Amino acid sequence: MIPIAQQTGSSAACAGGTSFVCDTVYGWTGNQVVAEIAAWFVERGLTLVLILLGGWLVSKAVKRAIDHFTERIGRPDLRDVGRDPAANEEAELVRAKARAETLAVVLRSVALITIWALTALLALGQLNINLGPLIAGAGVVGIAIGFGAQSVVRDFLSGIFMMIEDIYSVGDDIDFGRGRGTVERISLRSTSIRTRQGVVWNVPNGKLDFVANYSQLWARAQIDVEVPYECDLREAMEVIRQAGLEMWEDPEWGEDELSEPPEVKGVQDLAESGIFIRVRAKTRPSVQWRTERELRLRIKEALDAAGIEMPFPHRTVIIRGDGHDGGP
Repeated sequence: MIPIAQQTGSSAACAGGTSFVCDTVYGWTGNQVVAEIAAWFVERGLTLVLILLGGWLVSKAVKRAIDHFTERIGRPDLRDVGRDPAANEEAELVRAKARAETLAVVLRSVALITIWALTALLALGQLNINLGPLIAGAGVVGIAIGFGAQSVVRDFLSGIFMMIEDIYSVGDDIDFGRGRGTVERISLRSTSIRTRQGVVWNVPNGKLDFVANYSQLWARAQIDVEVPYECDLREAMEVIRQAGLEMWEDPEWGEDELSEPPEVKGVQDLAESGIFIRVRAKTRPSVQWRTERELRLRIKEALDAAGIEMPFPHRTVIIRGDGHDGGP
């Protein structure tokens, strides 16, 4: 047993505390500094190390969970990849991988900042630092930033959900309400879109309420061909069908552009000057307009070869007399 006098001395050496570690080490060494350092390390330092270790383990677990989550997002829906599954599947895999990597970087950054901020607060608490004023000040600053940056927060959240749901990606042709163009750059705050006239729009993600995407998985080329009333409609539709079939069999178009043969849907409208026949073809994304132009050219050449002229506006004028001069 430690004598009563020695116990009293150790209590005085440990600043009047009742630390078992300090008293024990002082009893062994008789050195007040060593006793206080040993007590701090066991009672405070060990707890501090456990807090830091816990923060590191939690960060690792969260990073792994985020990696699994983004890996699932990086698996695109390949149920409909068109006539050339290998090329279309590769394009969708690249698109999904880029989206998943961008989202993973953002989520990891947010998660790590949050985890280590909480870990730092717990560690400071172990160092006997009064956290009340610090937390209160951070709360006031957070409220001020929240009120002043509502639009930024909205843009940020919209960017995250846009990436998760794969609404559009770089290279897509979209209609964003105020115009139509190609997506050139995507960040969490804004999207850069270049229109057909070469104008670049930098649109905040929170402002993109309605987006029409013309470039996901597949597209559709559709044209209405006008033929005269005097022609044989069934013959005209057969000529148009053959022109579409020849385009499908052309390696330059059938393998690279079209996903299936062009289909003649039938009579679409009885107009003033002629009859409209609708033709529709399924294509790869973003090539539907080029396909429409080529399909119009081939149909025009086929109709000319078959002797079917394109209609032109015409009008019949009937002149009636008043009947007084015996004229017509």
